[in-house]
Amino acid sequence: MKKLFIFIAIILIGISITSCQRSKENSPNVVFFLVDDLGWRDVGCYGSSFYETPNIDRFAEQGVRFTSAYAACHVCSPTRASIMTGMYPASINLTDWLPGRLDFPFQKLKNVEINQHLPYDVTTLPGILKENGYKTAIYGKWHLGEDSASTSRQGFDVHIPDWNKGWPNKGYFSPFGLKGIADGPDSTYLTDRLTDEALKYIEENKDNPFFLYLAHFAVHDPIEGRPDLVKKYSEKLNRTGKEGQPTFILEGNPDEKNLTSVEDHSGYRIFKDNTVKIKQQQDNVEFAAMVESMDESFGRVLKKLKELKIDNNTIVIFYSDNGGMSAANFYDPERVIAEDQLDKAFSTSNLPLRGGKGWMYEGGIRVPLIIKWPGEGLQGVECSVPVTSPDFFPTILEMIGIQSKSTSGKDGASIASLVKGEKQIDRDAIFWHFPHYSNHGKQSPGGAIRCGDYKLLEYYENKTIQLFNLKDDIDEEHDISLVEPEKAEELREMLHNWLKNSGARQMKPNPDYIED
Repeated sequence: MKKLFIFIAIILIGISITSCQRSKENSPNVVFFLVDDLGWRDVGCYGSSFYETPNIDRFAEQGVRFTSAYAACHVCSPTRASIMTGMYPASINLTDWLPGRLDFPFQKLKNVEINQHLPYDVTTLPGILKENGYKTAIYGKWHLGEDSASTSRQGFDVHIPDWNKGWPNKGYFSPFGLKGIADGPDSTYLTDRLTDEALKYIEENKDNPFFLYLAHFAVHDPIEGRPDLVKKYSEKLNRTGKEGQPTFILEGNPDEKNLTSVEDHSGYRIFKDNTVKIKQQQDNVEFAAMVESMDESFGRVLKKLKELKIDNNTIVIFYSDNGGMSAANFYDPERVIAEDQLDKAFSTSNLPLRGGKGWMYEGGIRVPLIIKWPGEGLQGVECSVPVTSPDFFPTILEMIGIQSKSTSGKDGASIASLVKGEKQIDRDAIFWHFPHYSNHGKQSPGGAIRCGDYKLLEYYENKTIQLFNLKDDIDEEHDISLVEPEKAEELREMLHNWLKNSGARQMKPNPDYIED
């Protein structure tokens, strides 16, 4: 009997090991393809007629295209933190790009001091995946801490390049000055080289479940397109001409009563009435070239997955960290942009969305999102349910079948059911909190909430609010806060309760404020 018991035990152990191996082998890979500063309308399947993105457009026919997907912030680092943690930026006090904007005398309020790296005591998505047998790698932009060991402490096995700032060191052409990315001829393009390295990683790990976070520096400035594509778009612009709307319009600080002025608004700067110019046409040939090279990169990744016959066991997510840069970067409030430098300062137009990167209007926070879940998700369909970047954490874990206690206390909601075809998820609202002044104008810091079709924005200097019905007014032209005061007060109370419950840091008066 003893020998029989040992024999049975050995068989059971063998079955268990085989089962674990089979489970590991069948675990789906995850490719998270993150683009920097790609606007909602910067992709063909989202409405661009100038930029050409054939690979992304074909991919949309293979997965679910979300039309109301949001970034957790209108600048990069907070959104990236929310992807990694499943938490709102306010919950982990990482609410601005790192290291963050300095305070200036024009500010009535001081910027909130934030964590200078992704908190090490917060469970991360790559950390959980690594614990469950996944190989994990980041290629491209991290921008969540200057600590050289930051990514390894957050769960990544591989980090290329060894560069933690939010922009490429020496631009998009070799020599790159990026440790881990070999230089080539002067025409070698960074987006292409990062893709080369990512494809090698896929090849090397094709027999293991892996999480590849390919986070391109593109299409973030400096706005430098690959010469062959710049030539292509220059010729295209000459053939087609410009769009019908004005090239720029003025946008003011919504927290101020007087948004118009008799001031001369010639030139490109922050004007004395605190207005700035917002780009209204997609006609920047350098930026168009950056978009298409990014699309080529995405196509190469999909092709490699198919060549290795692992495409049917790989979840692919295509996403952007914030809206397109339609307002220039005015880190220096006194910056003046010369006429011959406009294509170096203004990337794109987000129309019909208002504003752009650095704004809480839809142009700053609504982004493209397409998810392909082989064997489970729908193909070639659209989903209009509002979703946001903290949702990726629980979604990916559900898709690959990992149950973790670490999902408790997270802010995101799994949207796996939406990819399968459900029409709603159990969530009342999505929130934003930006206790800082943006680089893209002198607009007041603020918070926002989207609940159903309604979106309320509250600005922190003077407590001004705006209310929009996005179903009827996607371009946010008609503030209905005075028309529907009950709804405005309801959403404002929800926003305030969320800010309190999340422990959101609040701004304090700036003792060095100087009124213009």
